[in-house]
Formats: sequence, structure tokens, C-alpha cells
Amino acid sequence: MSTLIDNLFSLRGVWREELSAVDENGDTISHDPYGGVPGAFPYQVLVYIDFDGARFAQTTVVLSGREPAVRTFEASVKADVLEFVPLGPGAPRIVGVSQGPGALWFVADTVAAEAIQRYAEPDFIRIDGDRRWRHTVLWRNGALRRLLMVKGHRISPDTSVRHDLDPRGVDGPVHDLRSVVDIYSAKMKPS
Repeated sequence: MSTLIDNLFSLRGVWREELSAVDENGDTISHDPYGGVPGAFPYQVLVYIDFDGARFAQTTVVLSGREPAVRTFEASVKADVLEFVPLGPGAPRIVGVSQGPGALWFVADTVAAEAIQRYAEPDFIRIDGDRRWRHTVLWRNGALRRLLMVKGHRISPDTSVRHDLDPRGVDGPVHDLRSVVDIYSAKMKPS
């Protein structure tokens, strides 16, 4: 088995995460106008991650600190690379690649894509048992805008049902319809 597959299996479960951010000067920010979903910091989310060896699904549900929201993304493994279903109009090809045991990157497969000049937010994910960390750097229209830090811990290995903390309630499917974003579109207003 590859380290990509091992890392994706190690992400399975329900995670409770706290997200915080700093601006390009390292100063803590309380509101982010540039992100894919602008809003307040810090905030907390539940993250459901499923992986069956080929297909990957991730649903994030806001717990506190922001307006209620649910976002679902899907991907599949192709030639030892996790390839996300296109995230929306004009979106570049986003892939997940392993940097070794317990280390993943979710990134665009090229920085030459025109959409990457409008919005780029590569993710570095570190996994250590029931703890994980995620770091992103956000560029908007070519300018560095913020750095995001996420600290999470797995609160359940079971993603077959909604967790008791889920603000949507315990009834219903864990994963929502796949989210579509317009952050890459040439029709977006400049930030």
C-alpha cells in the first residue's frame, strides 16, 4: 500500500477542529474577507472523512463561531494521486499527494492555471494518531492574504451516522450534496 492510501485511511472518522488565522504580518485576525467562505475567526467545525481505498468524501459542519454551514468535497485515487472532483467553474485540478507517513498536501497540480492567480490555498495536513493539524496559505489575486492554522482531534471513528454534536441533528446522511464554489471563476469580483 502507498503512503497516500495509508494517510487517507488514517484520516477516516469524525474530527473536531478549531480554526484560527493570522494576516500576512503574523497578526491574529478576527474576520477573513478573502477566504472561500469569508467569516469570523476563531471558529470550530466537525469534519467527517470517509475513505474506502478509492473514493474520498469530506463534509465540514460549522459548530460555533460562524454562521451555520455545511460543505462537502469528493475525490478519488487515480495513479497514486487523490484527484478532487472539480470544485466549481474555472477550478484547476486539485490533487492530494503524500509527503511521507502522516503528511499530506492538497494542492493545485500546476500554478500556471489562470484560476490559481485569482485564488490559491494549498493545504498541508499532518496526522498523528487521533490528532491532526492543517496549515494553509491563502493568496487572492496574487497577493498573500492570510495563514490558517487548524488543530483537530478525532472524536469518533464512525462516520456511518451523524455525531451527537452535529448541529444538523443526528438524523439524515452524514455527507451533504457536493459543494460547488465560484472562487476560481473569472467572473468573480476582485478581492
